Amino acid sequence: MTGPHTPGSFAGATHPGEDLGQTSVGQLLSEISQDLSTLMRQEVELAKAEIKTEVAKAGKGAGMLGGAGFAGYLVVLFLSFAAWWGLANVMDVGWAALIVAAIWALIGAILYLAGRSTMRRVNPKPERTLNTAKQIPDALKGQ
Repeated sequence: MTGPHTPGSFAGATHPGEDLGQTSVGQLLSEISQDLSTLMRQEVELAKAEIKTEVAKAGKGAGMLGGAGFAGYLVVLFLSFAAWWGLANVMDVGWAALIVAAIWALIGAILYLAGRSTMRRVNPKPERTLNTAKQIPDALKGQ
């Protein structure tokens, strides 16, 4: 009886203990093809799972940031009115409104530049999947 580690057997065969001397080349190629197909399907599923996880995290974070942004907007709106009315006590109302608007234009430009810089650093690639996919050719060569 040949076991998984005896001469004439292949430990990685589809049927452990199967004697490769009685297996045709066509059968071996078919098994290799099936294994490669299974491996590729698993890699695609891994990529899908990674992307789904990252998208869910991004969506949750975006929702929270949206709520915080709206609350912040209301705070800024009322603080801007207070600044405008405060400046109106020492100068013309029109000039006070223009100064507050100019300050917000400057803040908006700075935030735009910072946001654009941050978005350029986003990495949408599924890194683990790419790393394991790069190992497939070496694994096929037996390295």
